[in-house]
Amino acid sequence: MSEVDWASVFEWSTLLKCFVVGGLICVVGQILIDKTKLTPARILVIFVTLGAILGGLGIYQYLVDFAGAGATVPLTGFGYNLAKGAIEEVKNIGFIGAFTGGVKAAAGGIAAAIFFGYLASLISKPKMKKQ
Repeated sequence: MSEVDWASVFEWSTLLKCFVVGGLICVVGQILIDKTKLTPARILVIFVTLGAILGGLGIYQYLVDFAGAGATVPLTGFGYNLAKGAIEEVKNIGFIGAFTGGVKAAAGGIAAAIFFGYLASLISKPKMKKQ
């Protein structure tokens, strides 16, 4: 049995880029929560919408190519995935793909969000943000 050379298994620069980009996206969200009167739900919608717009324009792909999961895991990545799926389905099946492609591409993320959101609702007591 031989030893595993972990340095060759992981590309540390890729992991660092992933961590930094994902962290910066989260920092922006935290600043919005702390410094504005926006509710977390509105911030979520802003992030998903921004990801969809940047994905539809092809701009977000550069960030995905650079940071991998650091760009695809946060909420902006979900919006990007919706836009990318819709664009691909329009190319494959036509106009109806604009309505089905995004949901089809993001089905796993949607199912996970519903499941884990339900679990969180069972163990937490939500409060409204003070105005």
